[in-house]
Amino acid sequence: MSTFIHDDFLLSNDIAKQLYHNYAAKLPIIDYHCHIPPQQIAEDINFKNLTEIWLYGDHYKWRAMRTNGIPENEITGDVSDWDKFYNWAQTVPYTLRNPLYHWTHLELNKPFGIKTLLNKETAKAIWDECNEKLQQPEFSCKGLIKQANVEVICTTDDPADSLEYHQMIKESGFEAKVFPTWRADKAMAIDNLDDFNTYLIKLGDAADMSITNYSQLKKALQIRQDFFEKMGCKLSDHGLDRFFCDDYTETEIEAIFEKAINKTALSATEILKYKSAVLYELAVMDYNKGWTQQFHIGAIRNNNTKMFNELGADTGFDSIGDDLVAKDLSKFLNRLATEDKLTKTILYNLNPAHNEVYATMLGNFQDGTVAGKIQWGSGWWFLDQKDGMEKQMNALSNLGLLSRFVGMLTDSRSFLSYSRHEYFRRILCNLLGQDVENGLIPNDMELLKEYVEGICYYNAKNYFNF
Repeated sequence: MSTFIHDDFLLSNDIAKQLYHNYAAKLPIIDYHCHIPPQQIAEDINFKNLTEIWLYGDHYKWRAMRTNGIPENEITGDVSDWDKFYNWAQTVPYTLRNPLYHWTHLELNKPFGIKTLLNKETAKAIWDECNEKLQQPEFSCKGLIKQANVEVICTTDDPADSLEYHQMIKESGFEAKVFPTWRADKAMAIDNLDDFNTYLIKLGDAADMSITNYSQLKKALQIRQDFFEKMGCKLSDHGLDRFFCDDYTETEIEAIFEKAINKTALSATEILKYKSAVLYELAVMDYNKGWTQQFHIGAIRNNNTKMFNELGADTGFDSIGDDLVAKDLSKFLNRLATEDKLTKTILYNLNPAHNEVYATMLGNFQDGTVAGKIQWGSGWWFLDQKDGMEKQMNALSNLGLLSRFVGMLTDSRSFLSYSRHEYFRRILCNLLGQDVENGLIPNDMELLKEYVEGICYYNAKNYFNF
C-alpha cells in the first residue's frame, strides 16, 4: 500500500511546487530550539530499534495511544519495545486527520525511505527494515543530523549543567554547530521549597560558590551565564504559564529569598513577586549579552495528578491554558523597553485565541535596530500542525511582517523530527502558491524566492548571527 507522502505532498499548484522544490527544500536547517540530549550527539549513538528512537519520551504518541484504548503499561510500562511499537502501529490508522498521521509518514519517508502506510499489517516489515538501517553509520545521531542537512542545533540546558557534552561535540569536529540554550526556570521555581533549596546547592556547586542570599543567587547566575557564552550560547528560553511582572522592591525580594532558604512558607503574593524579580533580572542579563530571549507561554502542565505521581512530568498530561495574557505581556516588555534593556525576543503562545494578541503586541516594541527584533514564534506544541501554522502565518501577515519571520524549529527530543521543517516549508510554499493563484500576490518568482528563502533559513541565520 503506497503512502500519500509523495514529492508534491501539500503542494496544490505549480507555483507552490516550484517554490518548494527549487528553493525551500534545498536549504539547510537551523533548529534554534529543541530538547535533543547533547550526550546522544556527543556519543554518536545508534538507537537499538525504532521504538527507542521514536516512542521513548514522545508524549504526542502516548496521548493518542491512550485515547485509542491502549493500556498504560503497554505504552510506558515494561512490555517489550516491539509490543510498544505494535501498539503504535495499530493506533496510527485512527490518527487520520491528526497531525501525527502526517508526521509519522514523513518520518518514515525521511530518513528511512519507507513509503508504506503504517498499520498493524505492515508493522513487522517496517520494524525490521528500520531496525536494520538504524545500525548503519549514517543512521547514528550524527548521521541523522547530516542526512537532514542540519546546520545549527540549539539544545535546552540548565545553568547548573556542566555542558561537557557540548565540549565533546565541539572537539569532535562535527560539521553541525551544537550550542547550548540557557533555561534558568529552576532559579524561579520557588513554589516547592525543598526542590528549590536542592537546586540552589546544585547551582552553587556549578558556580563554585555558596548561595545564601538573593545577591549571591544573581552572582551565581551571572557566573554560569558567562560560561554558557564561552560555550557558544546565544539564546535563552523560558517555559512559563504566564508572564510575571508584579511590582516589588529589592528589599522585599531579599526577605522572600531568606524565608525560602529557611523553608518558611511563602504567600502567593510573595511567590509572584519573587518570580517577577528573577524573570526581570534574567531578561536584563540577556540584553547585556546580546542574546535572544524566548518565552513559551500558556500551558497548564501535569493536569492528571495520579499519572504525574506515577510517570512524572512531560508524559502527556498537559493542555492549553486560558489565562489572559495581554496586560502582563505588555507590562513586562514595556519595563524593559523603557529602560532600554529589551533584547531580541521570540514569543510563543499555546492558546490560538491569543494569536492576534501576540501578533499585535510585537509591533509595540519594534525599535528599528534589528529587522523583526520582536518575533512571534511558529505554532508551538498543540499548534504545531497545518492549521495552527497557517493561522499563525496568516495572523502575522495581516498584522506584522511574515517576511521577517525566523521560521520553524522542532522543539523535539527526537532525531527523527527534522521532518517538521519539511512540513513547515511545504505549508509555507503552498500558502504562497495559493495566494498567487488567487491573484492576491504577484507571480514574481524572484520576489517569492527571496521571501521563501528568508523565512526558511536566512532570517534565522542573520537574526541569531550563526
